[in-house]
Amino acid sequence: MALRSNRCTWKELFRFMILPMGLVLSVQALQAQTPADTLRAVDMDEVTVTALRDEAASSTSFNLLPISTTDPLSSNYNLSDLLAATPGVRMLTTGVAIAKPVIRGLFGNRVLILLNGLKFDNQQWQEEHGLGLSDLGLSKLEVIKGPMSVLYGTEAIAGVINLVEEAKPSFQEMQWDYGIKAHSNTAGGMIQGGYQANLGHKWFRIRAGVENNADYTDGHGTRVLNSRFDGYYLKGSYGFQKGNWVSNNYFSSSFNRFGFIFNDVYTFIEADARQSRRLNVNPAHLVLLNTLSSDNRIYFPSNAKLTINAGIQSNERLENEGGGAISLNMHLITGQCLVKWEKQLSDNHTLMLSGLGVFEDNTNYGARKIVPDAYLQESNLSAYWIMHLRSRIVWENGIGVGQKWVKTFFTPGVNSPDKDIQPFSKFAPFYNALTGISFMPDEHLNLKLNVSTGVRVPNLAELSSNGLHEGVFTYEIGNPDFANEQVLSVNGVVNYASKGWELGFSPFYNHFNHFVYLAPTDEQWFGFPVYRFQQQDANQYGFETSFGYHPTEFIQIKLAYEFMNSKTFDGLFTPFIPPSRLQPGGEFTWNLKGSANVHADWQIDYVFAQDRIYRDEVATPDYWLIHAGISADFKAKKASYTLSILGDNLLNTAYYDHLSRFKDFGLLNMGRNFTLACKVKFNAARQ
Repeated sequence: MALRSNRCTWKELFRFMILPMGLVLSVQALQAQTPADTLRAVDMDEVTVTALRDEAASSTSFNLLPISTTDPLSSNYNLSDLLAATPGVRMLTTGVAIAKPVIRGLFGNRVLILLNGLKFDNQQWQEEHGLGLSDLGLSKLEVIKGPMSVLYGTEAIAGVINLVEEAKPSFQEMQWDYGIKAHSNTAGGMIQGGYQANLGHKWFRIRAGVENNADYTDGHGTRVLNSRFDGYYLKGSYGFQKGNWVSNNYFSSSFNRFGFIFNDVYTFIEADARQSRRLNVNPAHLVLLNTLSSDNRIYFPSNAKLTINAGIQSNERLENEGGGAISLNMHLITGQCLVKWEKQLSDNHTLMLSGLGVFEDNTNYGARKIVPDAYLQESNLSAYWIMHLRSRIVWENGIGVGQKWVKTFFTPGVNSPDKDIQPFSKFAPFYNALTGISFMPDEHLNLKLNVSTGVRVPNLAELSSNGLHEGVFTYEIGNPDFANEQVLSVNGVVNYASKGWELGFSPFYNHFNHFVYLAPTDEQWFGFPVYRFQQQDANQYGFETSFGYHPTEFIQIKLAYEFMNSKTFDGLFTPFIPPSRLQPGGEFTWNLKGSANVHADWQIDYVFAQDRIYRDEVATPDYWLIHAGISADFKAKKASYTLSILGDNLLNTAYYDHLSRFKDFGLLNMGRNFTLACKVKFNAARQ
């Protein structure tokens, strides 16, 4: 216990984290070996920044899709909302603000989030907690479907979502901008602004934003009490080039508050003013997130590159169960380092070696506790070989080995002597492999096939939960003896584009060993139902398909459809299977005089009924949603302007999204919403 006491004192000192970071890299001996012109040529290459390597999307066997965060015809309230329009990707929600991405029916710790190239963990294993991340300062999101466990170890089992920061401005350019986005349904929105400059061998950026939203209303015009939320964001970066060393350093800080609803919460919440934003009285989640990281790349004249990416994340999660008093207070500190060495062995062969190390420290400070205090440590080593065969075939092979160590400490109320699960230490080794081919018979057709394994060591909740989960009023019990969750995944991609036609087809099959899920039992605890985490093998399969037609350069017609199914070996469906979805749509562009242009798009979502459900899960009927928007871009001397208006759910449909946890409470999703956005950008060459 003495060790635990000292640890808590140390944690208190770093709790709100503006942390000094000793990331002084001993690279002086490696500098001045590559001429500046060589490095400048590397920076100018047109590549797609991916979670694996800097390479064109067609040159990898992975199913990879970039998503722009700067699209003016986007009404997203959060990152998951932005992703959800992508075939094969949905979001699990607890209201408008609390959402987490779902890739082919898998969510939580099965989806790896990369923030500035490093794993992001904000205790997202619970269903009613979202990521707490904003698209502020991001240029795009990148979705990779299928396991990437070879490179990133445990948890990259469903896929990876890579958050890519906005690029630095052009050489000797300064740029500042500001923007506003307003939503009609929640009577709120966001205000943000930023400044960045490129001084040659140094560049920097700073950006800040504030958002605030009241309760939303559903398709019947009924207000969903306490669905309000707000957020405050600050982020900055500083980069420099010194010889053959390029360093980008990032800092971000955010504070979010989310009102939330659980069983019987309406019995003691009283309606306040329609546009009230009070979040200090009724139940609410509070998340304070601070991150600091340094991404360093060293280029060698022998066609080799060394990447050293290290960072620390501080995530404090608090819950006010009502009345303003904080009942739950968990603090997670994560330190990690990712080292990659990439060497072009010849014109057709590239070798990449990677090492990842992560250490996490979870501490409870509040009276209510969900999981115990714990240390978590993980490491992963991998080798990856890329071969270009006959200029049209790319063959990728990889292997990885790693381990994860979990140690829980005595935590009153969770693993005290009267509980079933006592403090434990668990060491879990794992290994992974992949092989994949990308074949381009000609410039119009790209065929991909990828076979890979993925491993997930069960999370802290699945291993050590032993108490009442007040958010859903169930008593949940974990199992520290769980085996690793393993998946064998087969993913295919067919892309064809010619003479204005675009066709895509992406089937997948996942076989799980020791799939972890939460199951009801016949037990009760003081009148509350007891649920236990269990393991069983499972199979998943499905596909996404898309069609596009450009009759002219300025018109596009598109159609997408997705389907999946998931069952455990006892014949039961797994929870939260996304229903099938059909998405017809179109885009139109008009180029006006000068540098102005107008862009419009429309999309219809037809979501099929979902009756393939787990025990006690609520089935949902089908529904239609119609969206449409228009934007205008124009320039005036040193400034550019973007104005847009977008309407979501234009018919004000009253519906239940199957992946909404609110459906269990009889609460509908958001009704009609109009989003008005304006962004102004100024550019100036440095004198």
